[in-house]
Amino acid sequence: MFSTARFVALGWIEDHYIEPLLHFKYYGFEWIQPLGLWEMYLVHAIMFATALFVTLGYYYRISAIVLFLTFTYTELIDLTYYLNHYYFVSLISFMLIFLPAHRAVSLDVRQGRTRFYNQVPGWSINGLKLMIAIVYVYAGLAKINSAWLFEALPLKIWLSAHDKMPLLGGVFAWEWTPYLFSWCGMLYDVTIVFFLLYPATRKLAFVSIVVFHTLTGLLFQIGVFPIVMIAVVTIFFSPTWHRKILLDLSRRVDRYHLTNLQSAKSIKLILSKVKERLVLGMFTLFFAIQLLFPWRFMLYDSNLFWSEEGYRFSWRVMLMEKSGTATFYVKDGQTGREGAVINSQFLNDHQEKQMAMQPDLILQFAHFLGDHYEQEGVRDPEVRAEVYVSLNGQASRLYIDNDLNLLPIKDGWTKRWWVLD
Repeated sequence: MFSTARFVALGWIEDHYIEPLLHFKYYGFEWIQPLGLWEMYLVHAIMFATALFVTLGYYYRISAIVLFLTFTYTELIDLTYYLNHYYFVSLISFMLIFLPAHRAVSLDVRQGRTRFYNQVPGWSINGLKLMIAIVYVYAGLAKINSAWLFEALPLKIWLSAHDKMPLLGGVFAWEWTPYLFSWCGMLYDVTIVFFLLYPATRKLAFVSIVVFHTLTGLLFQIGVFPIVMIAVVTIFFSPTWHRKILLDLSRRVDRYHLTNLQSAKSIKLILSKVKERLVLGMFTLFFAIQLLFPWRFMLYDSNLFWSEEGYRFSWRVMLMEKSGTATFYVKDGQTGREGAVINSQFLNDHQEKQMAMQPDLILQFAHFLGDHYEQEGVRDPEVRAEVYVSLNGQASRLYIDNDLNLLPIKDGWTKRWWVLD
């Protein structure tokens, strides 16, 4: 709800969906297109409402489905706005469709649309814990690389830029600080879930999560990600801890009679064998994909951070500092006349920045330019690009062959041979 309201208030509907002439597409989702201005406002209004309804447990199942569809739709419109925490929210929203999250304190119970239960199957809680564990552990494993651990990159670049920050700015300027943060960040990510699972260390682990995500939120522009992660890890706390909070809430809003949480009677939610097998089968497939898909980078022999083959959807959170400049040239295949493209005529600043360092986006933009200028009268167009990319503060290097016509090249799951080593 907060994220949607913030998105609308900042005017991002126009900036992200309406004003750009081109929207970069996820592979396999090229058919996803933005709607008109008011239609996009309506989509976000529905998203806000269904987020509220899921929170209150109001027509929960329908609301969860619509929330997942609207949120995921908006994220699929333009690849340049991909963020790990948006992907995470889509996955959790999908899981909520199948979880009995409305069986206790909910308007559905209050209004008689579903029965009250004070016990649910363990998989409905443990599934959320597993999804959170995947995010943290995989983020930590991704940090086990020479640049992060032994060169303190990119933290060496980022922390030095905050040396004027009150209180901590002086610490960030110390030479050893990026190395300490790099090692602590890796160890934190790979171990924090286990400290959350162990009751004796759970409270201290939660305090560390609040401190960690608050600090990263202050240092880096990562939107609502810190708030999301601080909130979701409370699923690791015991049922007793949650029940105390719910009982306190129930007393404060007793006039609504949401449910009788103090009932000593055990009322278990038991699904039919067929329904439970279907749900567990779906979750088994879901988690198999989540566990295996991040490892697809091993199928390529290229440098992961340079070619980005298998980089997305693998919980590689803020692992590199990458920037690029890209100049495109369109040539008339019959007359031989060639001219440089002004990227800003087609892209906003954010799109241009992201495009100039990601190979699939460079290729998409080249194909867009070929189609556009062919409609403008250029015959048998050829499009080449002169792209220079800098990785982790190194000198920029030529990214692709600047004499190569990009139009015959199609992107896919195969190795991007046209990206220079």
